[in-house]
Amino acid sequence: MTPEGPRKLITRRRQGRIHAYVVDREVFGELEPAAVFRPRPGDEVVDAAVWPDLGRVVYTTLNGVVCLGRDGVPVWTTDFGPPSGRQYGHRPSCAVSLDGRTVWVYRPDAMAGRGDADAWLVHDAESGAIVARRELATAGHGAGHHVHPADGSVYLDIGEGQDGAVVLRGAATAGGGAEFVTYPWSDRCLIDLAPDGEQFMTVDHGQGDVAFHRHPDGEVLVTLPVEAFGHDPEASFVEWSGGYLTADLAVVTLAGEGEDEEEWFRHHLVDVRTGRLRGEIPAESTDPYALVPLGDGSWLTGGQDGASVRHAYAPAPSGPPYAEG
Repeated sequence: MTPEGPRKLITRRRQGRIHAYVVDREVFGELEPAAVFRPRPGDEVVDAAVWPDLGRVVYTTLNGVVCLGRDGVPVWTTDFGPPSGRQYGHRPSCAVSLDGRTVWVYRPDAMAGRGDADAWLVHDAESGAIVARRELATAGHGAGHHVHPADGSVYLDIGEGQDGAVVLRGAATAGGGAEFVTYPWSDRCLIDLAPDGEQFMTVDHGQGDVAFHRHPDGEVLVTLPVEAFGHDPEASFVEWSGGYLTADLAVVTLAGEGEDEEEWFRHHLVDVRTGRLRGEIPAESTDPYALVPLGDGSWLTGGQDGASVRHAYAPAPSGPPYAEG
């Protein structure tokens, strides 16, 4: 198990409400929400995040950001500009900083028809005022935020469809603003950050390999192509899913199509320090994206009616390390 760090908070949208879960090290099976938030009437929630103390929630719609208290009363709201006439292809996302002082918002303005490029904004968590803004040279459909568990910096993974993916990292500055770094790739999708903060995991946009990088400079430490998992690279691929089960162990999902055209997927376990394969996690659903590693030796899957179910990992014998050539 991973040493104690910030408590793990999970948000899920269920039955028209935002459910927030605190992952208790001793609780497995179907989880009960620690807090439930009701969005404003008429709001279609795209993404959501909660404060570390569960006192508030922030969520995005196609056209703005809303911050609510536990009582459902808006604390602040902001609109992106003229409402977009496009209903699909642009999904704004958000995250709350590790210390709860800022809210990070990705705006896919190009695909929404609001301009030529996207923007990444940092809002003051109390007032909603914009304290930093990064204009982006992207035209993304959506993006995932990943908050670093140790230094509080925020990673952003922007998906541009067939044009690839862009990964950035932002960090709050002492003066109240933020500084931003863009990684030099256009073909890698960020999947997860290690629970100890030392690494992050990416998958090739073409789904030919998985790589593990050093935080924060992005140096590649281990790369595993499809064939390292014993699969035919002509008939199988790495899914854009999985993540860190522990600081040393990652879930890498391989998928493909059999001779009878039946689709399959497998959740492989990899020692991220050595590249050694450590067995598999049995598939528990028909969706290769349903298994979500939590970084503490457990993972989530979906249950009935959108419930979240937590599972524990039982180690299996390890395989040999991957050797190129």
